[in-house]
Amino acid sequence: MYNVVVAGSGHFGLVTGVCLAEVGHNVICVDLDETMLQMIRFGDAPVYEPDLARLMRKNREAGRLKFTSDYGNAYRNADVIFIGVGIKENADGSMDLTNLYTVANQIVNHLEKDGIIVLKTTVPVGTADQLDDYIKAALPQDIKVEVASNPAFFAKGSAIRDTLKATKIVIGTKSKWVEDKLREVFQPFKQPVIAVTRRTAEMIKLATNGFLAMKISYLNDIANLCEKVDADILDVVHAMSYDERVGRIFLEAGIGYGGYSFIKDKNMLLHLAQENDYNLKTLLAAEEVNQEQRMALYWKARKLGINFQGLKVAILGLTYKPGTDDCRRSPAIDNIAQLLKDGANVYAYDPIGMDNFKKIYPQGEHGKGSISYVNTIEVALNDADVCFILTDWGKIKAIKTDVYRKFMKTPYVFDGRNIYDMDDMTKEGVEYVPIGRRRKPI
Repeated sequence: MYNVVVAGSGHFGLVTGVCLAEVGHNVICVDLDETMLQMIRFGDAPVYEPDLARLMRKNREAGRLKFTSDYGNAYRNADVIFIGVGIKENADGSMDLTNLYTVANQIVNHLEKDGIIVLKTTVPVGTADQLDDYIKAALPQDIKVEVASNPAFFAKGSAIRDTLKATKIVIGTKSKWVEDKLREVFQPFKQPVIAVTRRTAEMIKLATNGFLAMKISYLNDIANLCEKVDADILDVVHAMSYDERVGRIFLEAGIGYGGYSFIKDKNMLLHLAQENDYNLKTLLAAEEVNQEQRMALYWKARKLGINFQGLKVAILGLTYKPGTDDCRRSPAIDNIAQLLKDGANVYAYDPIGMDNFKKIYPQGEHGKGSISYVNTIEVALNDADVCFILTDWGKIKAIKTDVYRKFMKTPYVFDGRNIYDMDDMTKEGVEYVPIGRRRKPI
């Protein structure tokens, strides 16, 4: 087993560190955020991820996982250093790599033996090459070091499972000795290793997320067409999922994709194409569909003649998907912004994400409208004129159809996640508007 250091204790870094410790490596996670480290010392994960806190505590107690802000001592004895710090997107779609080079400088100033530096963070193609040149130029000649790429393919909400039971591990290297060493590092995961060049590894990650964005937008486009031709998207998807060429994952029509990292990766790919004088028409089309789809429920409501001025609007779900507390670039942001502009009184509920959404829209008045955060679904629905379902959390999916009729003033339910059977809602006297659906004949 290896002495592994992970730079960054955010989502990428913490999941990586915990999973490496879980398979037996000795791991030190380095972070300069003392507030975050204090949470960890009390056994609390600083990011929401199912099973993360339990495995974090388990491996700390076993002595395989440590956390520190003393990066000097940590890097000094490391066999392998994973960089999992976040990067920010610039206004033009390029990436701000300041955090990466801050870590690189810390490593350069303290590394005392040969080692491997592994980029876990999703980065523009060519970053590992550039970082490798930068570090080698700054290190003493007698220290042998190489930068490798090992992109993460986990999704928020299932990151631990996706890492421990991954379908593949991609490593991008320049030399055989680094490839062999990383194969040893990842051997305990017992997963197939795909060894490629560093640039190819970086491209694999961007191409994967770009394809998933197109898949989501295609299904949403088909869902919109289903409404016009009296077809049902759920039946279409069910049949499509049996075709191995299509697959079963990401076949859910709704109100589009969101999430900071996912959209950042998509923008990174578009910027890469632009820099190389290439037009990724398919991905640009997917983005156009997604931008329109995010507001699909709002425009359905307006077409029904609903004027939101002074109405109570219940919002069920604020995160961009279930299983995470991340609200960045969630469709809820677009919809609530418009509702507040229209003068609605928004009552928002989310089982995990409300504290993060308050950073975007604090409770209180905003322009002509207002937003309140409530701790139960029933309070959100009570005396509401309209309800928007934006995230398919288990607690939201578990709501019985009669609850809407019982609590709402006028049971208009606009469902961006296709949770309910249309006929069941109609029988309950609920005006139910999903995405791409049709009522079955009696």
